[in-house]
Amino acid sequence: MPFVSIGGVTLHHRFIGATGTSRPIIFINSLGTDFRIWDEVVAKLSGEIPMLVYDKRGHGLSDIGSGVRSIDDHVDDLLGLIDHFDFDKVVLYGLSVGGLIAQRLYTRHPKCVEALILSDTAHKIGTAESWNTRIATVERDGIDVIADGIMKVWFTPGFHAARPADLAGCRNMLTRQAVPGYTGTCMAVRDADFTDSARRIAVPTLCVVGDQDGSTPPDLVRSLAGLIPGARFEVIRDAGHIPCIEQPEALVSLIRDFVASLPEGRPAHG
Repeated sequence: MPFVSIGGVTLHHRFIGATGTSRPIIFINSLGTDFRIWDEVVAKLSGEIPMLVYDKRGHGLSDIGSGVRSIDDHVDDLLGLIDHFDFDKVVLYGLSVGGLIAQRLYTRHPKCVEALILSDTAHKIGTAESWNTRIATVERDGIDVIADGIMKVWFTPGFHAARPADLAGCRNMLTRQAVPGYTGTCMAVRDADFTDSARRIAVPTLCVVGDQDGSTPPDLVRSLAGLIPGARFEVIRDAGHIPCIEQPEALVSLIRDFVASLPEGRPAHG
């Protein structure tokens, strides 16, 4: 189990190397998940593309450090990881809040970003009222009380019916996250509005969404793609908010195609 201290915050991570000179993809998780959500994607791409997965601050086995107040806290951690691995250029794959982290990192350090894959995310997610209600509920009653509702937007009815054990495991993953990490990240999402900065993204960008995503619906993700010059927009059929669990093969096909369209980078891992 590899861990690294970034600015005093211990981050749980896993690097999967590959031969050749492809730049690495860094996968940035959604709210309330740990990096096991990428297991099937990583398995299918193993050996083809270098990959880094990690648990965000306050999630999984990572520390919360001094807390989470903004998207920049998560960006600082990710920049520390990029420096730790001595990556030159990276492709950022951000899912949900991970997409906000990816957008913000690009704004702060565009030279280190080769391309963006923004999955089931937006330039602004939700309203202050909706986030404040969720935060208050979780702080009062815990994550468990909202978990069933979250599962309905994470996964399609077909997933609920056909994969009950996987559903139960994902619910366990959500409810076992640390409340301060969860609510702090909710606050960070609440306060993030990257509408203006999205218009200034100038690297190849793929925006992708599950056709039944109940958290960031296709029209919202399409609006993000519309802000980013030249962005590609794709919808994954029979998927909710977390296509990497529900439809990994379709997602991997999109990733392969997108990465193949990029100019070759220098060796990914020095």
